[in-house]
Amino acid sequence: MSEIFTGQFTQQEPIPEDGIEAALDVMRHGRLHRYNTAPGEVAETALLEEEFAAFTGARYCLAVASGGYAIATALRAAGVRPGDKVLTNAFTLAPVPGAVAAVGGVPVYVGVTEGLVIDLKDLEARASEARVLLLSHMRGHICDMDRLMAICQKAGITVIEDCAHTMGASWNGIPSGRHGLFGCYSTQTYKHLNSGEGGLLVSDDAEAMARAIMLSGSYMLYDRHSAAPPPETFAQIRYETPNISGRMDNLRAAILRPQLRRLKEQCGKWNARYRVIEAGLRGTPGLTLIERPEAEGFVASSFQFLLADWSSEAVREVIGRCGARGVELKWFGAAEPAGFTSRYDSWRYAPAPRMPETDRILAGIVDMRLPLTFSLDDCDLIARIIRAEVNAVWQAQAEAS
Repeated sequence: MSEIFTGQFTQQEPIPEDGIEAALDVMRHGRLHRYNTAPGEVAETALLEEEFAAFTGARYCLAVASGGYAIATALRAAGVRPGDKVLTNAFTLAPVPGAVAAVGGVPVYVGVTEGLVIDLKDLEARASEARVLLLSHMRGHICDMDRLMAICQKAGITVIEDCAHTMGASWNGIPSGRHGLFGCYSTQTYKHLNSGEGGLLVSDDAEAMARAIMLSGSYMLYDRHSAAPPPETFAQIRYETPNISGRMDNLRAAILRPQLRRLKEQCGKWNARYRVIEAGLRGTPGLTLIERPEAEGFVASSFQFLLADWSSEAVREVIGRCGARGVELKWFGAAEPAGFTSRYDSWRYAPAPRMPETDRILAGIVDMRLPLTFSLDDCDLIARIIRAEVNAVWQAQAEAS
């Protein structure tokens, strides 16, 4: 009898008890707005910003309403104006080009490699086309950041990092989000910290962060941001920066602070699960694993593999067969967007020329969430199911040919 997996791919761990207690404290006193504080009180949101700045090693941090808002704010603070072109990954999720469109920018897509990172040769070739790169560390895969920054510095390109999938990760020991002008993070439910929705951005640039704080809706209360530039930085910026309110509230910050204290431990748990699935799938005929570079300190809250150069029908069959056995896989090669999964030609507000090599890679990318509610035994079972179904379809294709 075939094994069946009965776990839920969208079920996260519960909020830790100290996070629940902290949230209850905020609800009991009722001061949810970040600037609504009692005399002598430091808001939960300000404390979260201090703690996240320390976690990443950044000078400044701002907590906002979502990861997408963080990216759009970073783009605005970096000076992107309507009509400006912005380089970004062709392999990413819709909020990334969406943030570019939100500020009136025009996405210019850069190709993807079989390592699922931005194609640095293509980036170098397109470097003259824009002055900003919105780099998406899509699904937690980090490119050679030393080489990327060298390319961008030579071309005068400002880098903004989308770290929605790499909170806690690093390249050569440097935390993800600390190479560019801004690092932007998400605390949406399926990310490494969970507040339902939420975002954080970090920077070492005082003027850029001052703009971001004003954009977020600080009014003239920027002095209540303890992980912020000094008040004199705001002297002129406060008059010329619009308020585009997107603040995080104290309730979400209270939920996040205890999770942040556990993040390093949680990262280890994700990677342990990743390694079990990786070991279970290694050597499967027709299936290509994504090899992680030694310099990449990754955090694997999801798992990807390639069914490279398979027909669309065969990929759909693998996904259907695995789904029938309880293993929920997503496919980035589908012609139509579905759920959270889409590709660059789905975003018709930002049309782009065809990218044949990128299309070939996208056509083979299979994606799976990896929540910490799965045990290591669960992950072993998942790998067995995927391996068996990929083998079955692979053998059928071989016999048919």
